[in-house]
Amino acid sequence: MQNLKYFLLFSGLFFHAALHAQLETGMDVAVTDTEAGKVRGYVSDGIYTYKGIPYGQAGRFETATKPEPWEGVRSSMTWGPVSPLMNETTVVQDESEFVFDHSWGYPNEDCLVLNVWTPEINDGKKRPVLFWIHGGGFAAGSSQELPSYYGENLSRKGDVVVVSINHRLNILGFLDLSAYGEQYATSANNSIVDMQLALEWVRDNIENFGGDPDNVMIFGQSGGGAKVNTLMAMPAAQGLFHKAVNQSGAFRSASPTKEMTRAIGAATVAELGLDASSIDDIQNVPYDTLVAAGQRALKKASDKMRAEGQDIPAFGLSWGPSVDGKVLPYQFMSDEALALSKDVPLLIGTVKNEFMPSLRSGLSDASEEEIDTYLNNQYGQKAEAFLDAVREAYPDDTRPSDRIDVDMMFRPGAVHQANLKSAVSGGAPVYMYLFTWQSPVLDGKYKALHCMEIPFVFDNIQRANQMTGGGVDAQALADRVSQAWINFARTGNPNAEGLPTWPPYTRENGNTMMLDVKSEIRQHPDRALLEFTSSAAR
Repeated sequence: MQNLKYFLLFSGLFFHAALHAQLETGMDVAVTDTEAGKVRGYVSDGIYTYKGIPYGQAGRFETATKPEPWEGVRSSMTWGPVSPLMNETTVVQDESEFVFDHSWGYPNEDCLVLNVWTPEINDGKKRPVLFWIHGGGFAAGSSQELPSYYGENLSRKGDVVVVSINHRLNILGFLDLSAYGEQYATSANNSIVDMQLALEWVRDNIENFGGDPDNVMIFGQSGGGAKVNTLMAMPAAQGLFHKAVNQSGAFRSASPTKEMTRAIGAATVAELGLDASSIDDIQNVPYDTLVAAGQRALKKASDKMRAEGQDIPAFGLSWGPSVDGKVLPYQFMSDEALALSKDVPLLIGTVKNEFMPSLRSGLSDASEEEIDTYLNNQYGQKAEAFLDAVREAYPDDTRPSDRIDVDMMFRPGAVHQANLKSAVSGGAPVYMYLFTWQSPVLDGKYKALHCMEIPFVFDNIQRANQMTGGGVDAQALADRVSQAWINFARTGNPNAEGLPTWPPYTRENGNTMMLDVKSEIRQHPDRALLEFTSSAAR
């Protein structure tokens, strides 16, 4: 009781201090150099903060280049523009929006900007650089979208530099017009080329922000994790980063080929009433018109491929990276791609519940009988075998809905990638995690939802308290998880105080850090469940 009393006392003092954190602003405050010119940010409780710094510029569907230099000092104190989205948010679901607490930003195609948080500038110290890539698949999202993305606490805690970026998305980042001239040579993968340019900005400028260009960790979640994989398979990006973290972003499906993306590009051009002689008019097509034409072209291509018996994703084709032979010459999990990133340590994992069926089906508070009915509809005579595998993986689960909410969308891809990467002869180590902590928000309805680990990684439990609840247990786990990510950025090894010894993962040992109030290492914690899912898919 006495310990609790002191904890509450110091927590109250900390909270009071946070409310009165020092903010420094001024014409000569937080001014530093970039290759394009000077920038001015502000200092928040000792952390130098810069937002919306341009790292590139590009005409529509053209390869991005360095930004034009500017005169004087550029104010960089507020978020820059975000990439336009195909579906503008006009309505949200009240409850889930409370949990995620999005900040949508303002759209503009001139969106190649980045943000920096650092403990000091121009001090000659070389700090690890943590380069965050936002989620949202390859079609949505931004560096400011979630409160958990804010880099101040992580920078302060680890004495590290945190960078986050915006880049072109959806049709703007992936429409293949390469058949129409050199001007559009990289258009099939411009979104990825944008990321490469941002990493080059880090290489050329980050020392002015107290960072080490020779110690850069790329990390991302969901679509951001998939972008991490893409950069690992990109020859031109090699040497621009030195560690990689994939959070809930490993997928086993193959990327489209150049033949496929060029066909989609040609179909989009035709939908717009253009041809090779008028192709440059596409630069001036209204964005909404462009999106609509692209979606029609994707559907026609999907229908054609299905009719020909070709394999395509269950929900049809979508915008994303492709093997174009130029920017991305290899499939992401090919031997050639794995060899490119052989020396890059990888930290990879998922959260336990990800996209929960109980939320989609209204079964959060379902009875055992209702869950049994759901499972019988899903698996028929194999329902009991599925339940046995779930119980083996998570023997302490008690709620009926827990039986259906275990993720098998992202976890198989993470294990597959870890198996391949760890098997590369002489390669850097792989570390695996499974985040199982359960949020108490709304009576525990949201469990370890997709994105739940991000506020723990960024030490943003309070900033994202509508997702985490902001409690003592959450903060204690965030202290350990954020330190593990910091340590991995610094050394390539995530072992941290407060966690059990975290050994590297191999296909044989299956070492997996189960991140929870009481974390533990388990070997192949859900092997039976993975095997069931694999056999059920055949």
